Amino acid sequence: MRRSRPTLLPILIAALLMLLAGPVGAWGPQGHRLVAALAWSGLTPQARAEVMVLLVGESDPTLPGIANWADQLRAEDPDLGRRSAGWHYVNIGEEGCHYDAARDCPGGNCVVGAIDRQLAILADHAQPLAARRQALKFVVHFVGDVHQPMHAGYGYDKGGNTVQVRVPDGSRDGDGSNLHRLWDSGLLNTAGLDDAAYLRHLQSLPPVPASSVAGPAAWAEASCAIAVQPGLYPPRAKIDDTYVQRWRPVAEAQLRRGGAQLAALLNGALGD
Repeated sequence: MRRSRPTLLPILIAALLMLLAGPVGAWGPQGHRLVAALAWSGLTPQARAEVMVLLVGESDPTLPGIANWADQLRAEDPDLGRRSAGWHYVNIGEEGCHYDAARDCPGGNCVVGAIDRQLAILADHAQPLAARRQALKFVVHFVGDVHQPMHAGYGYDKGGNTVQVRVPDGSRDGDGSNLHRLWDSGLLNTAGLDDAAYLRHLQSLPPVPASSVAGPAAWAEASCAIAVQPGLYPPRAKIDDTYVQRWRPVAEAQLRRGGAQLAALLNGALGD
């Protein structure tokens, strides 16, 4: 990175790149942090201790603190960002939400394959500490990704990225957005809660049933089943309160499932 005095133009360019990068990640930053915070509360003492060791040296050495790392790679490590771009999603909406590894994840280049691969590195104590630390960052992020319905839905519209919507913000007629971003963060933003308040809200809700079959393939199929439900693709571009009241609880349930599934994975990889 250059150490010379910054000018306005590079700052503006960086800000623009951040805006353009936004729709790619599943859940917005808050959603990923909430999944990680929910998972932390479900870790065993041994798993917590291992996480703390792995995250020594991080600027924010907590699960929420590293939850968005994989979405920041294109700026921080462009090569790894390019190589991992396909690891954030899998498109199975056109396949009746049935996951087939050979068809949908060639070479393990999808979110299902990425979780399996990174979890194996994390669980292998013969791996270098740096490799296990990176694997932890990937696992925390990708488990969040696979529970965001648009990251397991249709490929023809790039997970809803090409479906334009307008999201009410309380002050104007609505901000231009797309269906993917609505599910990333727009629905959660309508609650108007910061991380601490949203975490308390999620923890106060009745338990959600866990997946009947554990594992990222099953979670992707369950997320896809939400993405293809009637009504999730709004009949009109403008998102109204009826849509928010129907679908925000679904998004919140997915956050809670993601937290529970992530805790189970980490306990298995880092526990006794």
